[in-house]
Parts: sequence; C-alpha cells; structure tokens
Amino acid sequence: MAEPQKSIFVTGAGSGIGRATAELFAKRGWFVGLFDVNPKGLEETAAMLPEGQRISMAFDVRDRAGWARAVETFGQATNRRMHVLFNNAGVGKGGPIEEMSAEDIDLVLDVNLKGVINGVNAALPLLRETPGARIVNTASVAGVFGAPNLAVYCATKFGVRGLTEALDVEFSRYGVRVVSLMPWFIDTAILDGQPSDGSNRRIRDTLTENKTPIYPVSMAAERAWDAAHGSDIHYMVGKEAERARFFARFFPGAMRNQIKKQFSGES
Repeated sequence: MAEPQKSIFVTGAGSGIGRATAELFAKRGWFVGLFDVNPKGLEETAAMLPEGQRISMAFDVRDRAGWARAVETFGQATNRRMHVLFNNAGVGKGGPIEEMSAEDIDLVLDVNLKGVINGVNAALPLLRETPGARIVNTASVAGVFGAPNLAVYCATKFGVRGLTEALDVEFSRYGVRVVSLMPWFIDTAILDGQPSDGSNRRIRDTLTENKTPIYPVSMAAERAWDAAHGSDIHYMVGKEAERARFFARFFPGAMRNQIKKQFSGES
C-alpha cells in the first residue's frame, strides 16, 4: 500500500523563508497549504507550485477565528492530516525601544509570539490525528542572544525558543514533536524594513557595512526540511548561527562585548 502524501501547513508563505520552504516541500512530493496575510504574495507563491499539490488562503495569524477557518480548510484537503505545522509568519520591527511606537511593539509581540501560540492551539487536533506529526516554529539567532535595537524582536524569539522546548516535552504524550528553526540573517524583506526611529537606514545597510554574512532563503528551506525530519530540537541556519550558539553558551561575556561593538558602536 502506498504511503499517504505528506502535508505541511506554512504561514508566511507569501515571501521569504515561507515561500522557499513551500517550494522545496512541493518539489519533494508534499501537499502544501499556503497561508499569509498578503493575498498578492500568496498568489505569486501558489503560481510556483503544481496546482493539485497546494491550497492557499489569506488570513492574519493574530486572528484566532482565521486560524480555525484555515486549519479546517487544510484538513478537508488532506483527509484530516497535518504532518508539519510550519509556524513561520513573522515581522521585524526595531530601533531603540523608547522610540518604537506602541503599535509596532504590539505588532511584533502579537505576530511573532502570540501568532505562534494561536497556531499551536488551532492545529493541535489535526496534529494529534497524524502519526509522526511535528511543529516547526521559526525562532531566530535573536532567540540565542539579545541584540540592542532589537529588544522586542529578541523577546519574541526567546519566547518562541522557550515555547518550543516546553511543548516538545508537553506534546510527547501525543507523539507530536515540537522543534525550531533558528536562522542567522536571511536574505528576506525583513532586512529592508525601516527602523522605528524614522531614519532611512535599513538592517541590511548595517549588515553590509559590518560585512556580516547574509544567507539565502534556500539554505533556510533546506534546514526547515531537516527540522521536519530530524531528531534535534533547534536547527541553526548558517555557520554564523552555529557559532553564535556556541559562543552564547560557552563564552557569553565575549559574545556580549562583540554585540556591543557590532551593533552599538561601543568599545
């Protein structure tokens, strides 16, 4: 008897890591659910995948009712199977915390952390019905060390990391793994966002000046594949991410000093 087609539910599928991961999994035979707040981005991603191998729906991960509709639609298309929930949607807003607007702070918290929790709760019934299911949460190297001018973003990614570790134990009674993807800086639109302090400098500009590596989305997609199949709990993306984890664990003082020099211009 042929093995049933595997399925993955991808948030943030309209661009960046979500789009690259959707493409990769589709190429490898999976059925892909494409979900994003941006309908135009969703259309572009859907056009890249075989028609009978995907569904798409626009919704906001902050909306619990939207999650319920999206999961129900996905379940109808997959015979109530969800092998992987890829909780990937995220936003990057930064700047000195006192200069961030209340709206931007709430957006980062609500999308990057609450949106992940919403997804876990909405998808858990399908995941429990699917043998070997797992959740892959997109965290970040910003969940390994705190970086100035990214305080709220780091708080959400540390939160996703902690949530992942807690739920991997909690959901073991259901046979559901929970793991995270922890990228270094990836070549996505987040790097082109304007900071909250009103300047015209982008994150990408600072990284380029400091000769900081920026990795392609294809590398993140391959690591998402590893996260969907491997036995580890955290999957770093890029050598710099691995290096950051090592230094944060064994040489935290040196790591903090390096961060101060690189991001704040302090000696």
